Amino acid sequence: MITYEKRAGKAGGWKRTFAALLAALMMMSLLAACSKGSDQGGAETRVLRIGTLYGGPSDEVWFRQQYTDSYELLNSDIEIQIVSAIDWNKQRFDTGEEQQQIDPYEELTKMLTGDNPVDVLIVDYTYLRRLVQDNLLQQLDPLIQRDKFDLEDFVPTVLEGIKSVGDNNLYALAPTFSSNALFYNKKLFNEAGVTPPTDNMFWPEIFDLAKRVSRGEGQERIFGLSFNRWIGDPYYDMQYTYAAPLQLKVFDDNGEKMTVNSPLWERVWTSMADLHKNDIVPTWEDLGNAWEVKDGEQPNPFAGDPFISGKVAMVTADYGYITELQAAAEYASQNANFQAPDWDVVTLPQHEEAPGIGSSTYLNSLTAINAKAQNPDDAWDYVKFINGKDWAKLKSRSMYELSARKEFLKPPAGLSFNLDAFTTLKPVPPSTTDTDKIYRNNPNLWQVESIGRTKFQEVIDDKKSVKDALAEWETEGNAILQNKGNSNTDVEAPVIPFDDAVVID
Repeated sequence: MITYEKRAGKAGGWKRTFAALLAALMMMSLLAACSKGSDQGGAETRVLRIGTLYGGPSDEVWFRQQYTDSYELLNSDIEIQIVSAIDWNKQRFDTGEEQQQIDPYEELTKMLTGDNPVDVLIVDYTYLRRLVQDNLLQQLDPLIQRDKFDLEDFVPTVLEGIKSVGDNNLYALAPTFSSNALFYNKKLFNEAGVTPPTDNMFWPEIFDLAKRVSRGEGQERIFGLSFNRWIGDPYYDMQYTYAAPLQLKVFDDNGEKMTVNSPLWERVWTSMADLHKNDIVPTWEDLGNAWEVKDGEQPNPFAGDPFISGKVAMVTADYGYITELQAAAEYASQNANFQAPDWDVVTLPQHEEAPGIGSSTYLNSLTAINAKAQNPDDAWDYVKFINGKDWAKLKSRSMYELSARKEFLKPPAGLSFNLDAFTTLKPVPPSTTDTDKIYRNNPNLWQVESIGRTKFQEVIDDKKSVKDALAEWETEGNAILQNKGNSNTDVEAPVIPFDDAVVID
């Protein structure tokens, strides 16, 4: 006989069982709906870790807008994690001593080989050679051939620059690049009766043109050449604009001995000093009262730019300078008293010792796959996307970087100029010397550069010969290299011109 209590117990158990089954069915439906909504294909969300050298929480939004948002939008089953080898905040709050101990390349290596390595690396060209030599990156050539990824449209300069540090193989791709070229004022050359520069000239030829087109005295002086659009530091112009492709070393690979007292250093210093001594390149003093506004005259918004103001016949500048020249033309159309330059552009001059190399060609946003990537398939898909035609079309709107795909390299509307001048020269190969490490081991090395700057100015001022100045630089520099632990407070820190400051984009 079944009592009421037994019947009630059986009924309660059945109800509990039914409730559990119902909850399980609802949970399964919810999970299925979530899975379908997340990737619309039923697959689980996959993680793609993208690494960069420097970064931090405050930079992540910008980084995602620049590099990953569009890819993530088209691939809802991918969760992108941004990882930085060096946190800007840590650098900001660490003491100077702690900062000096950080080895950027070592931090990159940790990010690539640690317990949770990144899949993709967006890296600077400076480190590419070492990363390849240390077998930290996956070779892309087999993947490119397998998927028939189109590289025919890539600017040869970009591919050749990457291959040159990878034994003629591709270990990265760059969707954009930047470069400098030589702008010249057609009117000033016509007035001087001098043939304008052409592509693929060498520096001695450009120096000769600059001397021939220079003329006038005082405030009426026309200068032949400027190494940047602003009046810069002569030493900096020499080291980093003129001589960079020669890869001259101030000291040896161990930072123990100066290497500046040589025939090539002497030739570089002599050539540059000669330009300054003969007023071929302008200085701040030469600008004089360029900003002075006389009664009844409108202020000239381009007074600080000697090329636009018609005071310099040739200037080296990057692609972004075109926007300023456009602005000058627009201003001239509204102001009868102002005349914008009639200009064109040719390749940056080269050195015979380093043909085909430009001093200011940079490969931007190199994308590489970690040799130990946890998600290599999605890593390659991302690299293809960011170096593909759709991405190139978006980036082609920029006036501050150039698309690596020729299809999207077009002059801005209404302009016609020699665009090939920006796409011909390869970047300076990364140095084989770990300069960062040398400076960490000897933090007083900035004094060596400061001595060189002082000696060069003494040469320009005719206080010393080039030979004597280099010999003194060698002697005084060796004293600092051999005295690593002591600082010299009598030497002033070098001044870096604002226009040449490092910009992280």
